[in-house]
Amino acid sequence: MRRILCLGSTGFLGGHVAGQLRALPGVRVLGGGRGALAGPPGDVPIDVPIDLPIDLPIDLATISVRALADALRAFDPHAVVNCAGAVGGSPLRLAEVNTRGPAVLCEALQRAAPAARLVHLGSAAEYGVTAPGRALDESAPTRPPSAYGATKLAGTLIVTASSLDATVLRIFNPIGPGSPAASLPGRLAAELRRALPEGAEGVIRVGDLSAYRDYVDVRDVAAAVVLAALAPGALPRVLNIAGGSATAVRVIAEGLVAASGFRGRVEENGAGSRRSESVSWQRADISAAAVALGWRPEFTLAESLAALWNEGSLIPAVAAGTVTSGAVASAAAIASPVAASPVAASSVASPVLPAPEVAASPVAASAGAPPVGAAAVPAAP
Repeated sequence: MRRILCLGSTGFLGGHVAGQLRALPGVRVLGGGRGALAGPPGDVPIDVPIDLPIDLPIDLATISVRALADALRAFDPHAVVNCAGAVGGSPLRLAEVNTRGPAVLCEALQRAAPAARLVHLGSAAEYGVTAPGRALDESAPTRPPSAYGATKLAGTLIVTASSLDATVLRIFNPIGPGSPAASLPGRLAAELRRALPEGAEGVIRVGDLSAYRDYVDVRDVAAAVVLAALAPGALPRVLNIAGGSATAVRVIAEGLVAASGFRGRVEENGAGSRRSESVSWQRADISAAAVALGWRPEFTLAESLAALWNEGSLIPAVAAGTVTSGAVASAAAIASPVAASPVAASSVASPVLPAPEVAASPVAASAGAPPVGAAAVPAAP
């Protein structure tokens, strides 16, 4: 029986990771985190499933190395997955969670469970500004322009400089069921639900949608994390996890509008996300993850948007004993070679919808103040 501690298990990424891990035979998962309602407003998603409990109350921003080491010693994990992180808040809060957290975790692991595999989730924001057309591999320069990216990069450097059996998965733009309000897809889906009853009179205003991002389904992210946690042998220190294609953020808005059947207007006006507004284009080279993990994205962007719209904001629980992707089926074989059987969820790999024709687009550039009753949705990565 492999014991895996999943920190941040009530968050967007952590919930999916914990769900897929719990579906594997031969794996015991301990959920760790602050709880669904802990932390500053908006810092922790509140729409989390009740069947992904917190077994171990841990806040990496405040816990001492000694207390965390004691907890690790008691559980004696084979692997620790750190999905905990903050995307907003003050620079102090970002540093506490994204930088101090990994530092405390690495120190505690070195004291209490030095042989455990550590899988830490990094961010594409660590790279910073990229020339359009360039695919970022793991050797690309890291020059984050924001406090968020800088604190995530500091956390990555701490993990990669440690003597632990550790790897950092740099996650690009996760999307799909459970997308939180901190992301453009999650906010836009919520506003579309609110505006649907208004019919053709409904208006939603968004920020600048001209940037290009590399989107990856959260279920594919979780599959990569599971493979990294269970992989035999050492892994590269950093691996990109992304869809492998640059997609206009406007396509995300178009896709959600199409999925929802919204007949009103989505007007584009204003600045983009403060977290990444200076980064106009990003695309990842994901070949290293394919080699090291045997991983590739399985869900198309259309499938991700449909799942976000149709399944709402709750993270779908994975039924016990069910493997949800071909990649995780491989992980199941590692965890329990006799009991596992591969089950593929999708064999379609293309992650990008065709760009819509401008004339047919319901997303229109606009200037001026929003109409009375219009909902404002700032752009976000």
